Amino acid sequence: MSNHTVTVAHISELPEGGQLKVDLEDRELLLCRFEEQVYAIDYYCSHDQLGLEGGELERGCIVCPYHGAEFCLKTGEAMASPAWEAIPVYPVTIENDLIKLSISASK
Repeated sequence: MSNHTVTVAHISELPEGGQLKVDLEDRELLLCRFEEQVYAIDYYCSHDQLGLEGGELERGCIVCPYHGAEFCLKTGEAMASPAWEAIPVYPVTIENDLIKLSISASK
């Protein structure tokens, strides 16, 4: 599969500490801005497939607002139970204040 770059938002839509849900092709993603970095992660928790939006951002992680599972924003690694499976993360670039993601092409 090949990757392509998609513009998903303007940086002004994502204040420091903010989150923004993005519907993209066949997937739902969550943009998070933490300590001046922008991260793109899968929208859903791997534990119970509930949305991560609204979860606290702390120590470089997002905490699931439903059951407290934690995921590393950079790697997607599950850092605290009840989740044990990582979530997908997507490379982010910012060009001219536009947030762009590198996404693998759908089949």
